[in-house]
Amino acid sequence: MDYVKNIQNSGLTIYDPIELGNKSLWIPISKLETILNDGLYGFSTSGLPNRTRSKVIKQQICELLGYPIPKSFKKTQPRFLGQNFDIYVQKSNNLQIWNEGISDDRRYVLIQISNKDQIQSVKVVTGHILAQLDKTGTLTQKYQARLNVSNEFSKLISPKDTENLRRALRSASIVDNQIHDKKEAYASSIKPPSAHDLIPIGLLFERLKPLIGHKFKDAGYDQERNRGAALHRLICEQLNYKQCPDDGRFPDIQHQLLEIKLQTSFTIDLGLIRPDDQNLLNLPSLNGVYLRHCDVRYALFYGATDGSEVVLTHFFLTTGEGFFNQFPQFQGNVINRKIQIPLPTDFFN
Repeated sequence: MDYVKNIQNSGLTIYDPIELGNKSLWIPISKLETILNDGLYGFSTSGLPNRTRSKVIKQQICELLGYPIPKSFKKTQPRFLGQNFDIYVQKSNNLQIWNEGISDDRRYVLIQISNKDQIQSVKVVTGHILAQLDKTGTLTQKYQARLNVSNEFSKLISPKDTENLRRALRSASIVDNQIHDKKEAYASSIKPPSAHDLIPIGLLFERLKPLIGHKFKDAGYDQERNRGAALHRLICEQLNYKQCPDDGRFPDIQHQLLEIKLQTSFTIDLGLIRPDDQNLLNLPSLNGVYLRHCDVRYALFYGATDGSEVVLTHFFLTTGEGFFNQFPQFQGNVINRKIQIPLPTDFFN
């Protein structure tokens, strides 16, 4: 059966439903997998950001199956409504399904990308099979916000630290932007904060602003953690730390209550806790003042990349308390959730 030709002649789009088992238009799983493997094998996605990569691959799938390419892809569930399948592009064996459970009768097209950014295998399975690999059935949740980049290349969003943190600084006789230069280097960035060493947010802004224009090697569009590590090192050098391990703690530089965000896109991933959360941090008190999540300072750098080098172009500094004054939280779901499924190492074999 020439399913592709039949679909072309039908005039259907990917959003037009097809009766399950339709002999001329409904592509069986085995045939769907063969068509996609034959057509996508070796296709290069080199240099494409994740969202662009997904869009380009969806366009390729439309052509391979005989569908017209839509001007834009609707956020339907599943994305290819007519054939009842979603696509997931995998460069690792960690499958992530966002904001919905696994549907038993849906088809899942999993596309394996090699280290050279070429498609090397396509596997099509039902939700029933995926569900057997999901050992927890739990949803991991995280908050997200949008980065608004304006004509201002740097902006101190919160002119002062939170009143709670300023109480600790006043207790140590440190005022807002008093000269606070330490001639000797700080020992370690992951020590608990000290009121005598804590740089007020206004001065912290002045210290970090010169990083605009700095460049470092781009580790790759799918290597956000390594990109972030390069910025982490730059900030530590700028703040004069002898040791600056990046051990995954929150905030990144505990000694300055500073969380670092490197953005090469406009979606800010915030993890499991809102920046303005008023719950206490798991840190010692400062002069009897208990620290909260919203007292943390957030340094956001936007970087432009050509695929080989990242250039820091914008810098924003805010308290967690003032974070959403500048960066609107994604609405709709409010919290984005995902299921994470570790695929077997031989899954694509």
